Amino acid sequence: MSKALAAAVAFALAAVTTAAAQEWPARNITLVVPFAAGGGIDASARLQAVALGEVLGQTIIVENVGAAAGTVGSARVAKAAPDGYTLLIGNTGTHAYSQSLYKKPPYDAAKDFELVGLVSESPRILIVRKDLPVNNLQEFIAYAKANQSKMQYGSAGVGSGTHLPCALLNMAIGVDITHIPFRGAGPAMQDLIGGRIDYMCDTIQTGAAQVRGDSVKGIAVMSPNRVPIVAGLATTGEQGLQGVEATVWNAFFFPKGTPQPIVRKMNKALGDMMARPDLREKLEALGLAIVPPEQRTPDYLARFLPEEIERWGKVIRAGSINMD
Repeated sequence: MSKALAAAVAFALAAVTTAAAQEWPARNITLVVPFAAGGGIDASARLQAVALGEVLGQTIIVENVGAAAGTVGSARVAKAAPDGYTLLIGNTGTHAYSQSLYKKPPYDAAKDFELVGLVSESPRILIVRKDLPVNNLQEFIAYAKANQSKMQYGSAGVGSGTHLPCALLNMAIGVDITHIPFRGAGPAMQDLIGGRIDYMCDTIQTGAAQVRGDSVKGIAVMSPNRVPIVAGLATTGEQGLQGVEATVWNAFFFPKGTPQPIVRKMNKALGDMMARPDLREKLEALGLAIVPPEQRTPDYLARFLPEEIERWGKVIRAGSINMD
């Protein structure tokens, strides 16, 4: 192929891509939720799919692809056609934990996607069995150091969003406590309520509900700021422990190679969606905090993502945690 012909072909392809981006979206968009239906991220994704569809003027179809801690669905999106019609809602697990939990991750979280933007975050909450003789974080730390050989903490499974925050906490306070992985957060919570394990770093949604119901004790919110659904519960930082903030964030991703005009249009649509008071109210009722506009840009996510991969990688490596 001559240089002139190659240039003409490149120009024609660029023109087609630009035209397609200008017309986008011309049909329904599939939003892949890489977890089973009925979970916390699924509930928030479905709310956002409706609102985002109204903003864009097209239906957003939710497809649940739940397997391997979210990596199967995420890998599917990474390999999808980069035409703007397949979108992923990922989180800390799919795009930070996964990069160190597996010896050979099925994708490079920072390089195999077009980054659209962060939207929300959900802090973990440290809760303990009701008869544990502690009432605040400093008492918990003292008790854990004195009784670590006989204590147990539970989670929804190895490498889950309820496991690694507790691993981070344990590392920060210098204790080695037995981890009991369950087949989901529900069974772990039942054993905590029953007094068969000592503590959990649970999602704010379910953990706060159990605290309000007086089934367990709330010790600390693992975030920089308090959350409205348990406004009286102090954060870890307020109680003198820094560096253990553990929030599970949610962000949107396109397959790598999706045209930048489409990425920018979707990012603007996310901003318009998050400006709707009705949606914000519904998401906040789920315990989600909406990130500020300056943190919802692709550039911010491009800086934030490698930091999160490294931060959680240190915890995973220190605890010799793996999914292989």
